[in-house]
Amino acid sequence: MSHPHAMYINGEWCAADDGRTVGIINPATAEIIEQVPYGTAAETLRAIEAAQVAFNDWRHRTAYERAAVLLNAAQLIRDRADDMARLLTMEVGKTLAESKGEILGAAAQYEWYAEQAKRIYGRWVPPPKQGVRRWVLRHPVGVCAVIFPWNFPVLLASRKIAPALAAGCTVVVRPPTQSCLAAAELIGCLADAGLPPGIVNFVTGPATEIGGTFMQDARVRKVSFTGSTAVGKELVRQSAQQLKKLSLELGGSAPVLIFPDIDPREAARLSALGKFRNNGQVCISPARFYAHESIAQEYTEACVGRARSMKLGNGLDEGTDIGPLFDEEGVKRAETFVQDAISKGARLLCGGERAVVPGLEQGFFFQPTVLVEIPPTARLTCEETFSPILPIMTFRDTEEAIRLANATTYGLAAYVMTKDLSTAIHVAEELEFGIIGLNDMVPASAEAPFGGMKESGLGGREGGLEGVEPYLETKYISVGL
Repeated sequence: MSHPHAMYINGEWCAADDGRTVGIINPATAEIIEQVPYGTAAETLRAIEAAQVAFNDWRHRTAYERAAVLLNAAQLIRDRADDMARLLTMEVGKTLAESKGEILGAAAQYEWYAEQAKRIYGRWVPPPKQGVRRWVLRHPVGVCAVIFPWNFPVLLASRKIAPALAAGCTVVVRPPTQSCLAAAELIGCLADAGLPPGIVNFVTGPATEIGGTFMQDARVRKVSFTGSTAVGKELVRQSAQQLKKLSLELGGSAPVLIFPDIDPREAARLSALGKFRNNGQVCISPARFYAHESIAQEYTEACVGRARSMKLGNGLDEGTDIGPLFDEEGVKRAETFVQDAISKGARLLCGGERAVVPGLEQGFFFQPTVLVEIPPTARLTCEETFSPILPIMTFRDTEEAIRLANATTYGLAAYVMTKDLSTAIHVAEELEFGIIGLNDMVPASAEAPFGGMKESGLGGREGGLEGVEPYLETKYISVGL
């Protein structure tokens, strides 16, 4: 690849001060593919200092100068997409096609925010009396810390970095330690695009130590985090001492409502597309499937057929539909969800256990799974599963469907399958979720806002027109002449 897989501080690639490293494991083979630096608070503090010094320069660059760098980065990412995708598949496990899609999706973020950088407008406020002038300006927040999980390390980083840079902020990035190779290549693209030293910094190491340093250092004015709701709540508590700005994109338990006017086989196709994408390891992955009782049987049979037809294998191999889960913990978690549901009365139709793939016996594979007769006490009805488990339940009418869908503390994404316009509009308006997919199981894109309600998010949205707002302060100026 074009860059060392190391930390990047003030324009220099570097190892950890004490020389420590950690191995990156290929989920398909369980083999270590590379060692990367394992930094500490000391490297993090240097990165924060570099970002603080660089901020004064970057925020005074014109929007057109910042946009030019972001456009260059977008093109470099596209040029290097094949190599980056291969690296991403090796460290995360998703199929090569999914990895390529993620890389191109990341490029779109920089392209979108290159244009948005030129549209960060203030406004003139008409004064109520003579001799006064008033206007509103937008000011970059300052140094921003970026933390994101392993499942989409390039895309999730870009959703945060691109708008921060567009706004004039500088950034310190803490990638997930065990999926930081493709993310390091992303940082290399930014450096090669013409980004001055200190604007973006990249520190690998323990989440608690690096994250704690971000939260304690007053120079870090904002933290943008994607991850679990439990960690998000802890960050809220830690932020109180300095009233540090937070953007939190948290967990989900997305319902899918399948109405009787849709073809059950088409509904099953869409369900499999959404559920088994990246093995269910997606924050907006559909988690609870509610089919109208009149089509439930035909829909269920079609879902089972889809699940059984999926080919498991190394994501690098042509013809693979589903790669491995990210790690051994993910396999055990999936097993626990299935066992819990069965112990409470659910019926297993297919899958439900670790899969052994010939030649990849040590890999972290799990069978695509379909369950029915799910009791409301089962954990998979209320927790984020992050696995290829498709639980099917039923509903009698529209109001019951809405009630079942909203019966969660989460509010990230929900999905509706219907051809009836009135039903679609009514249900979409009543669902308590930040993202609604109507006959669309992959709704995320650079130009649309991404984020949740209730315990699924706090501090604004990522993506779209809204994505740059969390990185800006509003400054009001009143002048007496």
